[in-house]
Amino acid sequence: MTSPCIITVAITGSLPTKRDNPAVPISLAEQVESTQAAFEAGATLAHCHVRNDEGAPSSDPERFRRLLEGLRQHCPGMIVQFSTGGRSGAGRERGGMLSLKPDMASLSTGSCNFPTRVYENSPELVDWLASEMLEHGVKPEIEAFDLSMIFKAVEMGVAGAIKGPLHMQFVMGVKNAMPVDRAAFEFYIATLKRLAPDATWTGAGIGRDQITLNRWSLELGGHCRTGLEDNVRLDRDRLAPSNAALVKRVVDLCPEYDRRPATAAEARALLGLVA
Repeated sequence: MTSPCIITVAITGSLPTKRDNPAVPISLAEQVESTQAAFEAGATLAHCHVRNDEGAPSSDPERFRRLLEGLRQHCPGMIVQFSTGGRSGAGRERGGMLSLKPDMASLSTGSCNFPTRVYENSPELVDWLASEMLEHGVKPEIEAFDLSMIFKAVEMGVAGAIKGPLHMQFVMGVKNAMPVDRAAFEFYIATLKRLAPDATWTGAGIGRDQITLNRWSLELGGHCRTGLEDNVRLDRDRLAPSNAALVKRVVDLCPEYDRRPATAAEARALLGLVA
């Protein structure tokens, strides 16, 4: 029997612009429309950022509120995950929207180097973001950019700072952080299974390596992330026409690995989320 794969669609992020690909959804209306098409194509989890009127990344809770409202209306049952990433604001501003009670929110449990800057997540900020998620019933997705972040997340779970079971995303292919390396990826998975046997996980690859991590994750029993935040192309010669097209690419890969896209209800059950 085929096993379900949760397909996450990272719809817009903080960096891609319409100069990179005209399909990148910037306005709230574009984001809702793009996510609905991705949902209908097979994605059951939406990873969300918002932009201001100039298209720059924002942590504005009102924009997140309107996006959440639109997604709940047009994508019934889809898991909505807010980003607390560092390009959208400074310090606790990054978690100002958690009181809106999305299903999930991203949480990086350490700092690392990015292409041109340090992705800074101080212990104090990590603890505060986790406490806000706990208070508002928001499940964290741990975004692990290196091995230490796995250990820190497990430590927080044991201490009750994160409500289990853990869900972790292994991110590979960010310049100056963890490269795309099969042995390292398998070690990540083995380490997580050893420390937190009931944890679930997703693989995320950047740029041309998006499909590499899609394939590895399907093969090794995990879940997949795709979308225009991480990759604006179908291949070297073609821009991706939509988030839905990137989702469909994962859907089409599933049968090769005896997998199938999870339904919204299955995705919620796998992640321990109420409907």
